[in-house]
Amino acid sequence: MTATSAKQMSDDERLKKASPLKKALSRPEFGAVAGAILVIAFFSVVAAGTGMFTARGMINFLEVSAQLGIIAVAAALLMIGGEFDLSIGSMIGFAGILIAIPAVQYGWPLWAALLFAFASALLVGAINGWLVVRTGLPSFIVTLGFLFILRGLAIGLPRLFTGRTQIGGIHETMAGDWLAPLFSGVVGASLFQWLAEVGLLATNFAGNPVVSGIPVAVVWWVGLTALATWVLLGTRFGNWIFACGGDKNAARNVGVPVNLVKITLFMFTAFCATVYAALQVMDTGSADSMRGMLKELEAIIAVVIGGALLTGGYGSAIGASFGALIFGVVQMGIFYTGVNTDWFQVFLGAMLLVAVLFNNFVRKKALEAH
Repeated sequence: MTATSAKQMSDDERLKKASPLKKALSRPEFGAVAGAILVIAFFSVVAAGTGMFTARGMINFLEVSAQLGIIAVAAALLMIGGEFDLSIGSMIGFAGILIAIPAVQYGWPLWAALLFAFASALLVGAINGWLVVRTGLPSFIVTLGFLFILRGLAIGLPRLFTGRTQIGGIHETMAGDWLAPLFSGVVGASLFQWLAEVGLLATNFAGNPVVSGIPVAVVWWVGLTALATWVLLGTRFGNWIFACGGDKNAARNVGVPVNLVKITLFMFTAFCATVYAALQVMDTGSADSMRGMLKELEAIIAVVIGGALLTGGYGSAIGASFGALIFGVVQMGIFYTGVNTDWFQVFLGAMLLVAVLFNNFVRKKALEAH
C-alpha cells in the first residue's frame, strides 16, 4: 500500500470513528429519551412527597403511558413508512363496540367477540391501505374519511342494537374465558407478593402488597415496542419500511413491494388500536362510543416527540415509546401536584412545537457530525 493510498484511507470519513455523543445525536430517539429524563427529574422535585414515585404511583403513570404507547408504536412504523392514520382513535371506539355487542347482547363467548373485533379491524386497516395505494390519495384524506365513518358506526351500531351508546356487562362475560387474561389483570403477582413479604414493597392494611403486579397493558406496550424495534432494525421488512418512507418510487425500482408494505402497516395500526380497545373494555367492564377521542393526535405527537419525521423515512419505535412515557409522566404529574388538568392540552401543543424544533436541531448537528 502506498503512502498516498494510506492517507486517502485515513481521510475517508466512512472509516472515522464517531464519538459516543455523535452516535447518540444521530439516533432519532435521542430527544425523547432526554426529554423523558428531564420530565421525570422535574416531577421528582415538584411532586416530591405526593406519592407519584411510590410503587403505586409509578404503576399509574406507566399504565397511562402504556395505553398511548401501544398505538404510538404502530403510528411510528406507519409514519416512517411515509403515511398517516387519522382513524386510530375512532377505531378504538369502534372496536370496543364490536367486542361488547356480540358478547353482551347476543351471548357470544368473549373470545369469539374479541376475534371478531380483531378480524374486523384488520379488514378496515386493509381497506384503508388499499385505498391509499390504489387511488394515490393522501393517507391524510383517506383516513380522515374513516375517522368519521368509524366514529359514526361506533355511535350508530349500539343505538341500533341497544338504544344507547354505552354497553356494560363485560366483566360478567370474562369469567373463565381463555382469551380474557391477555387483555386484563396483572403479570408477576407472585413476585410482588414475595417483595412484600421480604419488606421491599409496602403493604396495605390487610397485609397485601400495594401493587399486585404489572398491568398487562404495560406488557403489551413493552412487547410491541420490542417487536417493532426488531422489525425496523433487524429484518428486511424494516428496511422496506424505511425505503418506502424515504422515496417510494426509488424503493419500487429496486424491488420493494411498496403496496404490500403500506397495507400491512395500516393493518398493524388497526390491530394496535383494537388491543387498546380490548384493554379498556376489560378494565372498565364497558364499551363507549366516544372512547379514543383525539387519541390519533396524541399518538402522532408522541411519534414526533420520539424523533420521527412527518415526511417519512426516519424515526424509531423506541422514540415513540419514550414520547408516550413523557405523556404519562406529565399527565399523572399534573394530577399529583394538583394543577388544573385543563392546562394539559396547553402542554401538549407546546411540547409538540418544542419537540419538532429540538428534533430539527439535533438532526442538523448529526448531519454536521458526518
